[in-house]
Amino acid sequence: MLRKKSLLAFREAKKYIAGGVNSPVRSFKYVNSNPVFFKKGDGCYLTDIDNNVYIDCVSSWGPLLFGYSDKDLINSINKCAVNATTFGAPTILENQMAKKIIELVPSIDMVRMVNSGTEATMSAIRLARGYTRKNMIMKFSGNYHGHGDSFLTKSGSGLMSLNLPNSLGVTKNIAEETLNAEYNNIQSVKNLIKAHRNKIAAVIIEPIAGNMGLVKSDISFLQQLRAVCSENKILLIFDEVMSGFRVAKGGAQEIYGVLPDITTLGKIIGGGLPVGAYGGKKEVMEYLAPNGPVYQAGTLSGNPLAMSAGLSILNKLNNKVYDKLEEISSEIEFGINKIIKKEKINAIIQRQGSMMTLFFTKLKEIKNYNDAQKCQTEKYSEFFKIMLDKGIYLPPSQFEAMFISTALNKNDINKLIDACNFAFKKIK
Repeated sequence: MLRKKSLLAFREAKKYIAGGVNSPVRSFKYVNSNPVFFKKGDGCYLTDIDNNVYIDCVSSWGPLLFGYSDKDLINSINKCAVNATTFGAPTILENQMAKKIIELVPSIDMVRMVNSGTEATMSAIRLARGYTRKNMIMKFSGNYHGHGDSFLTKSGSGLMSLNLPNSLGVTKNIAEETLNAEYNNIQSVKNLIKAHRNKIAAVIIEPIAGNMGLVKSDISFLQQLRAVCSENKILLIFDEVMSGFRVAKGGAQEIYGVLPDITTLGKIIGGGLPVGAYGGKKEVMEYLAPNGPVYQAGTLSGNPLAMSAGLSILNKLNNKVYDKLEEISSEIEFGINKIIKKEKINAIIQRQGSMMTLFFTKLKEIKNYNDAQKCQTEKYSEFFKIMLDKGIYLPPSQFEAMFISTALNKNDINKLIDACNFAFKKIK
């Protein structure tokens, strides 16, 4: 496929936009390529500015459960926009959204709307610190919680080490208050709690990780994590910005049966418009201003367009939707696995519902960040570019997840699997 206009557009963008993109993964740097500029989405199809058409497996990184230009979503936005795009004041739509989230997510008694997943996680850890009167936060290597300063750290020389900043602009003091444990390793958590007793306000985790590729928590690990947090008066935060309403109506916590103290949400609750939310136990959430001493605010928080768009999606969620997503996603997984076995490719697929990742690795399972780092990123890069030329749009990074929508039909699935067959043979 020729993408001359996209190449020219990227060259122009680099003159005016830092790095040429407004989010790093869009640069295609991680697949040694140049980004595609899109102009239209319809169902599971994307059209770029060169008029090439692709079957989409990204769904704008998760929000588009029903594909692009969903009629109910578009009608809801249009109807709302006629009255106003924002008031900076309360609307009934915010009440409706809050009620719906509380109805669907098992652990949430009260909720606060914000404008992005990053804002949700930043606000959640501030609330945890304020509620517990403790300063330290524990996260897991390979989990991504947005670009807040407290999250941009990497592991030190061992699990017991404090962290150094992983981005310029993050101060050493902030980094020193963030601990990194190993995903799916409860002993690493216990070791850090012992080393920093009575100093840890919260543990934040993606119960289903999507930014080291799709990596699931072991159920016993999550159960033990819940128990050790309760024993040590540490708040447990589930970052379900990706998994919330994507893997199940109640998110990962519905699947695992483990309830956090605070949950962060985003993506699907805005239907593709900028949005975020965090919620949890009433006694914790009431620490927020204006009732409590923890301050957080936002001019566009709960704006009517995002609330209207999100409700149009949440109100359509039922078992049939998730059955269809499972049917489509399992068929894709089965088809690709069949080719992997036939062609004897060093690759595996990990999946939970409509989230999945194809890892190029000799390992039989990716369980943590160290496992993910052993993947052959150059193989994925080669695979990605071949698939793109065959009209399949995949995540432009080995360490991102695919998000499948209900818009794919049998013919789309067959085209995707045929393209995989072609690509695997090319890169053997």
